[in-house]
Amino acid sequence: MIRSMTSFARQATQHDGGSLVWEIRSVNHRYLEPSFKLPESMRRLENDLREKIRKTLSRGKVECSLRMQSQSGDNSSQLTVNAELLTQLIVTAESIQKQLNEPSALNPLQLLQWPGMMSEPEIDSDLLCEQALAAFQVTLEQLLESREREGAALKQSIEQRLDTIGDITAAVKQQLPDILQAQRQKLQQRLQELKAELNEDRLEQEMVILAQKADVDEELDRLDAHLAEVRRVLNKGGACGRRLDFLMQELNREANTLSSKSIVTDTTQAAVELKVLIEQMREQIQNIE
Repeated sequence: MIRSMTSFARQATQHDGGSLVWEIRSVNHRYLEPSFKLPESMRRLENDLREKIRKTLSRGKVECSLRMQSQSGDNSSQLTVNAELLTQLIVTAESIQKQLNEPSALNPLQLLQWPGMMSEPEIDSDLLCEQALAAFQVTLEQLLESREREGAALKQSIEQRLDTIGDITAAVKQQLPDILQAQRQKLQQRLQELKAELNEDRLEQEMVILAQKADVDEELDRLDAHLAEVRRVLNKGGACGRRLDFLMQELNREANTLSSKSIVTDTTQAAVELKVLIEQMREQIQNIE
């Protein structure tokens, strides 16, 4: 299965105190490079998260973020006031103020800062971490499925261009004998116009030299071989982006040689079309894992 490196996945999971929301984004990158944005209470999970990514993905820049939302909808924990302690403090403060010459009003913020006045709802942190890890695994699997869907589309697009390249190379092979024969007749005509004495041996020598310079059978054979290898790699699947990128370089090398050896406009145009198609495939392959 071919996988793209560009994808996104989101997963929300409910727990007793609210919800956990995972978001994972991935883009193309030469290596596997994960990064994490986690609540401070979840930092201890980072090594386990990295290991899960390493076992699932091979390449790509992967950004993972986790948000913890309370049942009220905000990201902060709900706080509870110790009503009994607050009453005791107010009674005590009022008793003291009665003995002062210039009493001042009670400051609510100072009361809230009293030790034990505020408390957060108790949450089982170990259970919450387990739920976060399980939710991350689900999100990671969704990301993988998305990468596979986009990879299938990339594979189809590349195969269409491979078919077109195959048609072009087959046409050039078929035209090559006619091209060489046309060049022979053109050389003979030029010699006749110059009223030069036709020396069959010399003419044959010139034609041999011309044929050697224009011989692109080897380049066309290598193009066919590279096309077959690209198809094999695509069908094999897996992490094959680097291999495919190397094959694009080889295809481009043969297309350049074909262009440099061209002796007619048709072959030159064919080489240009090949290079355009190869560049289009190369751009798509940059996104393949």
